[in-house]
Amino acid sequence: MASLLQKIQTLLSANVHALVDSALEANSVKVMDEYIRQAERNLEALEDSAATVGGTVKTLRRKYEEFAAAAEKLDRDIDTLLVRGKTDLAKAAQAELNQKQELAQEYYEQWQAQEQEYRRMLDAKVRLEAKLATIRQEREHLQALMELIEAKEITTRTIKGLDDLVGMGDEDVRRLGEQIRARLDREEARLEMATTNVSEQIDEVIGISEIEMQLEERRQRLGLSGAEAASDKSAASSESASGE
Repeated sequence: MASLLQKIQTLLSANVHALVDSALEANSVKVMDEYIRQAERNLEALEDSAATVGGTVKTLRRKYEEFAAAAEKLDRDIDTLLVRGKTDLAKAAQAELNQKQELAQEYYEQWQAQEQEYRRMLDAKVRLEAKLATIRQEREHLQALMELIEAKEITTRTIKGLDDLVGMGDEDVRRLGEQIRARLDREEARLEMATTNVSEQIDEVIGISEIEMQLEERRQRLGLSGAEAASDKSAASSESASGE
C-alpha cells in the first residue's frame, strides 16, 4: 500500500511544464503518453485498493458498534444486578464488560486508522484524476501544435518550390500554364459532349414513354381492348403503306 501511494505521489509531483518541454525537444508526445499510461495503471490499482480499504473500514466500524452496544447493555445489567444484591453475577458481568470495552476500543482505533488511510487514498485518487486530465489536455494541445509546425514547414517548402518555379523564366511558366489549360479544355469538351448525348437519349426515351402512356389512357377511357388497339395499329400501318 505504501509503495502504491509513493508511486502516486511521484506521478502527482510531475511537472507538467517539464513534460511539455521534453516533448517539444523530442518533437514527440511519447513522453506524455508514457506518463498517461503509468497514471492510468496506478489509478486503476488505487481504485481497487481503495475499495478494499473502504470495505475494511465498514467492517471495523460495524464491529466497534457491536461491541460498544454490548458493553453499554452490560453496564446497565451490572447496575441492575448490584441493586438486586447479586454480587457474584455482577462481578462476572463486570469482567465481561471490561473485555468488551477493550475489544471495542481496539476496533475503534483500527477503524480510525483505516478511515484516515481510506481518506488519503480517495484524496490521492481525486488529485491524480485531475492531474491526468490536465496532462491529456496538454497532450492534445501539444499534438495540435506539432501538426501546425509541420504544416508550416510544408508550406515554407512549397513556397520555396514556387519561387524556384518562377526562376525558370516567364516564358517557361507561360508555356506550362497553357499546356495545363489546354488539357483542361479538352477534358471539359469531352465531358460536355458525353453529357449532351446522354441527355438527348434520356429526353427521347421519356418523350416516347409519355406518348404511349397518353394513348393508353385514351384507350382505357374509350373502352378499347388491347386487341382493338393492336388492330388499330395494324390498320394504321396498312393505310400508311397504301399511301406510299
